[in-house]
Amino acid sequence: MKLSETSAKNSFRYSWLLQRAFPFIKPVLTRAILGVLVAIPVGALDGVVALALKPYMDYVVGQKDLIFTMFGSTHTISCSTLALIIPFAVIFFAVFQGVLRYLNGYLTDWTSQKITNAIKIALFNRLVYMDTAFFDENPSGSIITRYLTDPDTASKNLVNSLKNIITGVFGALSLICVMLYSSWRLAIIGVVVLCIAFVPVALIRKRIKRTSNKNMVIDGNITTNFNETYSGNRVMRAYGLENRQKEIFKENIINSFNNNMSLVKRAGWMSPLMYLIASFGIAIVLWYGTHLITSGIMTAGSFASFVTSLLLLYKPVKTLGKTLTDLQNIFVALGRVFELFDIEPELKDTPTAIKLSGLNDSISFNNVYFEYQKGHPVIKNLNLFVNKGETIAIVGNSGGGKSTIVNLIARFYDVTAGSVCIDNIDIRNYTLKSLRSNISFVFQDNFLFSGTIRENILMGNPSATTEELFEVVKAAHLEEMLDELPDGIDTVIGERGTSLSGGQRQRVAIARAMIKKAPVVILDEATSALDNKSEAVVQKALDNLMKNRTVFVIAHRLSTIQNADRIAVINEGELVELGTHDELMKLSDGQYKALYTMQFKNQEPAVVN
Repeated sequence: MKLSETSAKNSFRYSWLLQRAFPFIKPVLTRAILGVLVAIPVGALDGVVALALKPYMDYVVGQKDLIFTMFGSTHTISCSTLALIIPFAVIFFAVFQGVLRYLNGYLTDWTSQKITNAIKIALFNRLVYMDTAFFDENPSGSIITRYLTDPDTASKNLVNSLKNIITGVFGALSLICVMLYSSWRLAIIGVVVLCIAFVPVALIRKRIKRTSNKNMVIDGNITTNFNETYSGNRVMRAYGLENRQKEIFKENIINSFNNNMSLVKRAGWMSPLMYLIASFGIAIVLWYGTHLITSGIMTAGSFASFVTSLLLLYKPVKTLGKTLTDLQNIFVALGRVFELFDIEPELKDTPTAIKLSGLNDSISFNNVYFEYQKGHPVIKNLNLFVNKGETIAIVGNSGGGKSTIVNLIARFYDVTAGSVCIDNIDIRNYTLKSLRSNISFVFQDNFLFSGTIRENILMGNPSATTEELFEVVKAAHLEEMLDELPDGIDTVIGERGTSLSGGQRQRVAIARAMIKKAPVVILDEATSALDNKSEAVVQKALDNLMKNRTVFVIAHRLSTIQNADRIAVINEGELVELGTHDELMKLSDGQYKALYTMQFKNQEPAVVN
């Protein structure tokens, strides 16, 4: 499945999205609820200042004493006392609100980080089991963006946006209560205008979805460009590709800019329109409020309190408008995240899969067909029988399907037709884990992980003893190399093992394959990228690896596979010749003989010199 083709089709199904998100929210639900509860008074305290204006204007500014009855007794507070109490009360509530804001912010960040981490871990746990075809179809940038950036956008901002909405809603409610307390007539006008101001938010959500999906693709392309520039820096310099990479990056940045500005053009009118609607509301309130004051229905203090509430109300309204817009963008990202959870690997264990415990008899290809793209077969009607303990070399022209054949043995891909069998049982009837645990791979460009040499070797068998470790170090001819390194086998080799030479990386990879002790060994162009000196050392290590194993060897240099038990010649995905080196060399028009003779002639001048 190509990630660029996903569209977050469920991004408007809010209840469905929250239902899918709940398993990640559940472990932190207590703190999440506490954060929500704290957000309520944080918003509600927004009305304190507006509420304080009414008694301040009516009694302090109006120079009147406050007289009230409580528990059957009449009490009086002088205007001078009120002049001291009200400002200090406002300060006290501001401090109290500040403490709650800090607590609310901490709980929100803690909760959102926990949810984000849980989603990322769950996604990565699925990613590591995705098929090889999934990684073939999707560039690294798309995978990084979808599996790392989207969870950040979705879960981190989701909790924060919900906090802002709750704070804004209760802030608005507290101010509306103050408005109702001051004048229910004017409050009706303010609330109606408020509802109208939210209409533009609903009109823009589909535009946000399209823009967000386009940005996801563009961001993936940008990340891919970075990865290719980093990983292919030597090729870039060798072929003068700097301008090409710059142009690709520039084009992606421009596309991102144009995409975002397209949304701005269509959504930019939303905020001015909300302000315009709010201005009409304020104008109506001022006109009608003046009428109420002159009619004696409303006091100047009530009007001041109401107007302050109304002006303060449009701040959370504006914030809510932006938050709701951002929230739609978050729901789009959330929709994309859960699309990832719905992607299932095509290769999986059958319900009746059995465990493979070693190779007892043979490996066979029976009328095997395979195609990466429908209608374009790479392997055609392949029949090949390999006995236990036999070494089979697979040769042929580049692109003929040699690597594909050995990839089918480990079930990196499933055959299109026919079957690959181990001990006369279709490998699709074995569990993937047990199948691959019985196969050791050594590739042309072996990937080493960041960490120490010891850690990389033990990846073949984490439970191996120290004695077994140093046995394979010796068999892989690594001793001399380790003696030269500052920390020996515990030397940190860095990303991809780039601090080691090609031959050294190959020997570490061979040691990793050796310690696995798998009965089947696949060598895919294991020495083709090495110079003669390095190849000689690596070949000795490979000879030790191949002892008492069933071996498949893909080799570009035919001189390295002359001693194979049999040689299979593949041309355009078909097995055209099969036999020993001597048998194939006797075929006058044989393809193997032609390939061997061509290589020998190419090497002849070098021998003469």
